[in-house]
Amino acid sequence: MALQAGIVGLPNVGKSTLFNAVSNSAKAQASNYRFCTIDPNVGLVDVPDPRLLKLAELVQPNRIVPTQIEIVDIAGLVRGASKGEGLGNKFLGNIREVDAIIHVIRCFEDENILRDEGAINPVSDKEIIDTELQLKDLDSVERKIQKSEKLAKTDPKAKAELEVLQRCKEHLEKGKSIRELALDKEEKVAIADLFLLTDKPVLYVANVDEGSMHTGNKFSEALKEAVKNENAEVIIMNNSIEAQIAEMENADDKQLFMEEYKMTEPALDRLIHSAYKLLRLYTYFTAGVQEVRAWTIHEGWKAPQAASVIHTDFEKGFIKAEVISYDDFVQYGSEAAAREVGKLRIEGKEYVVKDGDVMHFRFNV
Repeated sequence: MALQAGIVGLPNVGKSTLFNAVSNSAKAQASNYRFCTIDPNVGLVDVPDPRLLKLAELVQPNRIVPTQIEIVDIAGLVRGASKGEGLGNKFLGNIREVDAIIHVIRCFEDENILRDEGAINPVSDKEIIDTELQLKDLDSVERKIQKSEKLAKTDPKAKAELEVLQRCKEHLEKGKSIRELALDKEEKVAIADLFLLTDKPVLYVANVDEGSMHTGNKFSEALKEAVKNENAEVIIMNNSIEAQIAEMENADDKQLFMEEYKMTEPALDRLIHSAYKLLRLYTYFTAGVQEVRAWTIHEGWKAPQAASVIHTDFEKGFIKAEVISYDDFVQYGSEAAAREVGKLRIEGKEYVVKDGDVMHFRFNV
C-alpha cells in the first residue's frame, strides 16, 4: 500500500539528487538549472529492515519481499508559487497528493551551483517554502469559510466546523502551519476534505558538504534551531555521496566506499526509516517457504485491516489470525517450535497488530 512522501525544496538544493539516491525504480534528471523537474518523478523505495533478513535466514524461502514507500520528486518551489509563479499551482497540487513531506534544504556553499536567493540561509529558505504552503492553505480555508457561513446559521454541525476553520485561518495568518495547531480528531474532520499542505508531517534533510556529513555545520545547526519547536527530525547528509553509494551494485565496492567516508550505513537508511516513522507506519511479516514478506500498515490497525493489505477478501472473510512476535520467532527458530512452546497466539477481530508481528490469517469467502 505504498504511501507517498514528497521531496520538496527551492530550486538547486539537491532534491533530484536525493531522489536518485533513494529510488531503486526510477532515476530523476539532476541538473543545475531552475525547473529541471516539471512533472514529478515517482520511485518505489525498499524499506531496509534487518528483521526481514533474519526471518529469511531462519525460513530459507524462495524469495524475500521488502515493504516499500513511494517517493515523489516534486519540482522546486519559488517565492510566489502560491500565486502561480514558476508553475507554482501545478507543483503545489503535486504536494497536496502526498502523505508526508521531505523538505530538502541547502546547507553548503558552492559558487558553481545557481542560487536565486543570495547568500546561503537555510532558515530563510525554509520560511520561503513554509510561506508559500501557508498562503495556499489560507486560500483553501477562506474559500470553505465562505461556503460554511451560510450553513452555520441553521446547522449546529456546520457552526462547529466554521469555528475550526476560523481558528485555522487565524493560525495561518500568523505565519504558522496547521500541524502546529494540534487539532483533535473531531476537529480535523472539518478540514479533511481540504488536504491542507501545512497539515502534512515534515522531515527536514540538511544537504551538507562532504566535510560536514558526520558533524553538520553552522547552516545545519541554524536549521535545527529553527525547527526545534516543530517536533520534526533533521537528517544531515551529503546527497551527492548518497547517490554514488546507491548506484553501486557490488556490495563489496559499496562497503569500501562507505569505509573511505567513515560511514557505518548509508544516511539514506536513516532517512527512509525516519520517513516510515513519520507516516506512523508499522511492519508485520508473513513467513513461509514460498516467501518471507514485509507488509506495511498504519499504527493502530486491527487484524482484519492488516489482512486487507494482502487481499481485500482476507478482511471480508476474516476468521482469526495466528500471531508470533518477531522476538519469539527468532528465539525459537521456526513457526513449529514457537507453536510447540505456546508462543503462537490465536487472535480475533479486535487484535491491534504490533510492529514486527509474524502473522498467518484464517479466512473464508
